[in-house]
Amino acid sequence: MDTFYILLTGSLTAIVCSIVGSYLVVRGFAMVTDALSHSIVPGIALAFLFTGSRDIVPMFLGATFFGLLSTYLIETLQKKVRVQADASIGVTFTWFFSIGILLISYFSGNIDLDLDCVLYGEIAFVPIDVLLINGVSYGPRALWIVGSTFLVVAMTLFTSRKEMRLALFDPSFAISVGILPVVWHYVLMTLVTLTTVASFEIVGSIIVVSLFIVLPASAYLLAKSLSSMILLSSLFGIVATFMGYYIAMYFNGSISGAISIATGAIFTVCFLLHIVKK
Repeated sequence: MDTFYILLTGSLTAIVCSIVGSYLVVRGFAMVTDALSHSIVPGIALAFLFTGSRDIVPMFLGATFFGLLSTYLIETLQKKVRVQADASIGVTFTWFFSIGILLISYFSGNIDLDLDCVLYGEIAFVPIDVLLINGVSYGPRALWIVGSTFLVVAMTLFTSRKEMRLALFDPSFAISVGILPVVWHYVLMTLVTLTTVASFEIVGSIIVVSLFIVLPASAYLLAKSLSSMILLSSLFGIVATFMGYYIAMYFNGSISGAISIATGAIFTVCFLLHIVKK
């Protein structure tokens, strides 16, 4: 049963990251994911510091604030200060990430949070940390969190798919029909932040980047539409989770790290198939 919970939680995490990541990769925002996954660390650290718990609500609020703030700073540096895109991303996420690491290092003795949790996560502990209501166990807490995140992300993107795609891929036409691209841009960034927070305890801030970028990038090489790209990258996420789990079991290593290695292997295969097709 422990293996089932780990594989199910890992698969759902990979799927929800693939869904949001597909929009980012197609739009050319892939590295913003890297920035957000590091920039929200101060928000999570401060949420832990003030609440003393790992509840998703304060974590999401703290992370969302710093996530949207980093997005605003990146755009401000690009458009008003005229700093190049890669440089503005690098400046923002390294600054915020460093602040988060300092906060965690300084207050780690007073709160239930450490650097390993933030950087690498620990999916192997998923079956142990259960959701208890009135003394009754309802299964792993992480599974409920990532499952709820999946529903929010899927419903938001499904119900607003026309507005989101117009705003991201044809902003001029979107404005002409009364759709504000900036609003939908921040909606997408909020979904990225929510997904990152939900994935923190499971795979950590570093590995989550591979789920956001590598899986959709692999599907991008083979898919012919955004919808097929989302489906294919989600399938790759499930395959990577199973591959990573059994690789980690064989070598007695990190499951999250092995999943990330599996995503790289999948990308390599897709790249070779893409070359052969040409």
